[in-house]
Amino acid sequence: MPFVLLSCPPPGKRIEMNAQRTQGSTGAARNAWVVTLASLAAIAVLVALLRDRGPARGPSTDATNPLLVFCAAGIKVPVEAAARDFERETGERVQLQYGGSGTLLGNLRVAEAGDVYVPADASYIEAGRGFGVLAEVVPLARQRPVILVAKGNPKGIRAIEDLGRDGVRVSFANPEAASVGRSVRALLQASGRWTALEARIAVFKPTVNDVANDVKLGAVDAGIVWDALAAQYPDLDVVRVPAFDDAAETLHAAVLKSSRRPTVALRFLRFLAARDRGAGIFAASGYEALPGDAWVLAPEISLFSGSMLRPGVEATLKEFEAREGCRITTVYNGCGILCAQMRAGERPDAYLACDTTFMDSVADLYGPPADVVDNSLMIIVQKGNPKGIATPADLAKPGVRVGLPHHDKSAMGNVAWRMLVAMGLYDAIAANLAVESPTGDFLVNQLRTGSLDAILACRTNYRQVSDTLDALPIDHPMATMTQPFAVGKDTPHAQMVRRLLDAMVSGTGRERFEKAGFGWRYRGPAEK
Repeated sequence: MPFVLLSCPPPGKRIEMNAQRTQGSTGAARNAWVVTLASLAAIAVLVALLRDRGPARGPSTDATNPLLVFCAAGIKVPVEAAARDFERETGERVQLQYGGSGTLLGNLRVAEAGDVYVPADASYIEAGRGFGVLAEVVPLARQRPVILVAKGNPKGIRAIEDLGRDGVRVSFANPEAASVGRSVRALLQASGRWTALEARIAVFKPTVNDVANDVKLGAVDAGIVWDALAAQYPDLDVVRVPAFDDAAETLHAAVLKSSRRPTVALRFLRFLAARDRGAGIFAASGYEALPGDAWVLAPEISLFSGSMLRPGVEATLKEFEAREGCRITTVYNGCGILCAQMRAGERPDAYLACDTTFMDSVADLYGPPADVVDNSLMIIVQKGNPKGIATPADLAKPGVRVGLPHHDKSAMGNVAWRMLVAMGLYDAIAANLAVESPTGDFLVNQLRTGSLDAILACRTNYRQVSDTLDALPIDHPMATMTQPFAVGKDTPHAQMVRRLLDAMVSGTGRERFEKAGFGWRYRGPAEK
């Protein structure tokens, strides 16, 4: 088993791991040894916790198997309170393991087990993603660093510079183990003030709680902690420093890829973030709560989707339902019909449109859209192309039975109509129009039965029948359409819907779209 090594403060400083202390006079080498031993001890505790859980081989549905949650020590109070409420409401058990954010991340990487990780700042979420150990991530709340001092502030500390005065003893959270230390160090390094402060630090502690306790016990004159943690020490005073606002951090909770019960882990994350559950607990604990979803044990969300997108998205929706423990009601239809339903009062939680023009027509109902994929119009003909059709103009030849997508009821039809009008061909082709349909699938079926000679439909429609029909590309800039996704402004499940987008644009989601014939457009998250 590899060691989890944490970097140490310079020689002459003191670093503490729980009850163990190593004086600066022993030098950095001894400090590193103490940190290593402490980390190994933490791993030993973790292994003991996991021993009864059995080998991590696939999902577990055993309700007696508790969720193992790795939680930063500084946010113990709200997470523990929410965990106990979650247990009472769901009957699930939650086992909490506390420590510094960095220490926990190192330990869970070694153990390759556990269900949930709740660090104290976003940098550890990014690190966890880089290490490939995190799956879904949910934002919870925000917090800011403050200076914690004795009641009455006897040292008259008002600013960062006051911490460097002679006679001021400072306790600081180890930047390699605790998020507040890392955030503040980065901020002060950027402004050139870290060296002066570092010289005045009397002791480095493994967790922000230890820093606060140093101040409470009078072992130091000041310590830098999160404002939410400071609220738990009413017998001490808080000095707010405007510069520290730039070190504000958003708390997140993440499902671990090692989780054997990901659906229950996600349910716990939803509970932690829920506006009517965990968010209230975080707010009462001094955090700036973020607007989470409404709490429902088994949520139901609705998705309106253009019919052309069904082959690329259907399997992803089913997988998402199973993993999240939710139900998705999906309505597939021509986008003209879907938009008419929305304008009549229907309010789906999300909309996956066949073209940006239809998303634009209901833009007031949705947040900023994200372009996901694209599709192109093609001329699809009988095998062997017996009518000798080469360009859209050939669709106007006498005796050619043409099928077109409906120009009002579908995005594909709207794009086709605008393109043919721009090319000056619509009226001539309309004379041969035999069938008009809101969906490409219906046109394809009419072509396969011999009722039509040629149709205008999409690349994705042709992908499904390429063995029995032929197709011709259309060389025109208006032949391509983009399919965007947007989250409903009124949905009570906005975070879940954003995770649905994440699933659609994941590696597997992308593969499914591309296999169905779509091109790729996604470049980043729809909303933050």
